[in-house]
Amino acid sequence: MPDRLIIKGGKKLSGEIDVRGSKNAATPMIAATLLAEKGVCRITNLPLIADVYKMIRLIESMGAEVDWKGEREIEVDATEIDPEKMDQKLVAQMRSSILVMGPLIARFGKLSIRHPGGCLIGARPIDTHLNGLRDLGVEIETEEFGASQSSDMAETKKSHMYHLKADNLKGKEVILDEFSVTGTENMLMTSALAEGETTLKIAAAEPHVQNLADFLNKMGADITSAGSNAYKIKGKSSLEGATHRVIPDYLEAGTFIILGLAAEGEIVVNDVPTDHLDLTLSRLKKFGGDIEEIEDGIIRVGNSDLEIDKIQAMPYPGIPTDLQSPLGVLATQAKGLTLIHDPMYEGRLKYLEELNKMGAEIVMCDPHRAIINGPTKLHGTKLDPLDLRSGAALIIAGIIADGTTIIKDVSQADRGYEEIEKRLRKLGVDVKRIKE
Repeated sequence: MPDRLIIKGGKKLSGEIDVRGSKNAATPMIAATLLAEKGVCRITNLPLIADVYKMIRLIESMGAEVDWKGEREIEVDATEIDPEKMDQKLVAQMRSSILVMGPLIARFGKLSIRHPGGCLIGARPIDTHLNGLRDLGVEIETEEFGASQSSDMAETKKSHMYHLKADNLKGKEVILDEFSVTGTENMLMTSALAEGETTLKIAAAEPHVQNLADFLNKMGADITSAGSNAYKIKGKSSLEGATHRVIPDYLEAGTFIILGLAAEGEIVVNDVPTDHLDLTLSRLKKFGGDIEEIEDGIIRVGNSDLEIDKIQAMPYPGIPTDLQSPLGVLATQAKGLTLIHDPMYEGRLKYLEELNKMGAEIVMCDPHRAIINGPTKLHGTKLDPLDLRSGAALIIAGIIADGTTIIKDVSQADRGYEEIEKRLRKLGVDVKRIKE
C-alpha cells in the first residue's frame, strides 16, 4: 500500500517556501548524458524526487557511472554503456523513460525499448516521437505482447516493445505532429548526431526544452532557434561531457502561488522564475489575486477575493496543463462560474470528481471541459489522486478544507514535489505522512 498524507485543513498559512529544480528539465538532461562518448557530465540543482531517482537507476542499468558530488549534484560517466542491459521494467514505470530513445538510437544505431509508463491522464501515444525518428531515417518495428485494453485508456494498458535501427541518420526538415515536449526533446538529442542539418518545426518551446538545448550546446551540439516553435540543428560526429544547472521549476512555483491564493494567510515563494510564468501571473492578478514580487524571483502571495471566468490550458507560453489542476481547486473558492478547458488529455479533469466529494459544485461537460460554481466550502474526506498534478491539487484542497483529508496515494505527488509534507509544515500546514 502506498504512503498516505493526513491533512487537517483550515489552518492560516505563513512563512516561506523555496522552489526546487525542475523535474521536467532534470529528466531529459539525465537522458542527454547518454550522448557523451567521452568525458563526464555534471548536473546541478537536481530535485530529489522519485522520477529523478528512477531515471538515474535507468541509466545505471545500462552501465553509466553516477557519482553524487553534493546533495543535488551528480557526475555521470556514460562512455561505456550498453543499451541491451537497459532495465525495461523501469521503462514501463515512468513516462520520461521515453527520453532515452533519442540519444541511444543516435549514438548506437540500434535499440529495443518498451512502451513508457506514466500518469493515467488519458491516451498518451508516442506517435510524434516515432514519426519524427522515421523522418531522420530510423526503421521501427513494433512488437505487442500481453495487451490488456480498456475503452477509455487503451494506450496505457498495452504492452509494446519497439525495435529501432538506424544505419545512417540524416538531417532534414521535420514537422512534428503536435507541440510535444518530450517529442521535441527526443528530436533535439537525435538530430544532434545526425548527418547534415535538421530543421525542427511545430516544436515545443517550454523552458525545460530550452534548458536541454543549452545543455546539448555545452556538450558540443549546434542548436539554434529558427523562429517561433522551430529549431535548427547542425549534426555533429560526437558529443562530450559538460556541466549544466537545472532551472527552477516554474510548475512547482505556480503550484505554491496558487496555494497562497487559495488558503488563508500570507506566504512568500522564493526562487520563482517569473519570466516563465508571464501569462499565468498576469491572469491570476486579473482574477483578483494578491500577488507581489517583492524582490527578483521572490513572490508574496495573500488570500484573495477572486473571480475567474475561464481557465484555458495551452502549450507554452500559455497556461500550462500541469497547472490546470491546482487552478481548478482555486476556482472552487472564486465567485461565480468558472469554465475549465483542457484540450490535451481526456483524463486530466478526473480530479474534479474528487473535489465534488468534498462539497464542490462542479458539472462535467465532457472529458475536456467543466464548469465550477463557487465559492464553496470544502470538507475533508478520503481522496484518490490519479496523476502527479492532481496529487498536488488535492493536497491544496485538503489544506483549505474543513476537517481531515486523507490523500490515499502520495506517491503521485512525490514524483514531482520534493518532501512535500516537510516543506508545507514550514508554512503552518498540519500534515503528516503515514508510511506503509
